[in-house]
Amino acid sequence: MSTDAVAGFDPALSEELILRLPQARALGLKIASFGGGRAEIHMPFAEHLVGDPKTGVIHGGAVSTLMDTCGGASVMAHPLVEGHTATISLRIDYLRAATPGQGITARAECHHVTRSVAFVRAVALDEDETRPVAMATGTFTVPQLRESDAEGAA
Repeated sequence: MSTDAVAGFDPALSEELILRLPQARALGLKIASFGGGRAEIHMPFAEHLVGDPKTGVIHGGAVSTLMDTCGGASVMAHPLVEGHTATISLRIDYLRAATPGQGITARAECHHVTRSVAFVRAVALDEDETRPVAMATGTFTVPQLRESDAEGAA
């Protein structure tokens, strides 16, 4: 886990997020950091995730699940939001193939929250971390605002 995560980071709670999602378990997703409206989740390379055996590149659907899960985690990590979320929309732009044999890490930020919708930006990087594999924008449900902050949201 990242040591620069926001105070109040609860590893057990964030791991529960992953363990509740069968597809996240199947992909081997691990939360690296979680808090302050940000999340980072790593998907290790595994042969069963390869989309094309000729290239050895992780399938785009696995990358999509990683980015969606990380986006939802960033909403749950936002200080104004309480409870679980669901994806409303997710747009992913695939910029290049991931490097064969490398895991992929997604980083997402929930940058704006209203009473009912959270807005997220995310990026997926393979192990060289110099050029993104994919970028995403998404909207997610806001199940509930924290009591003291409900009046301040738009």
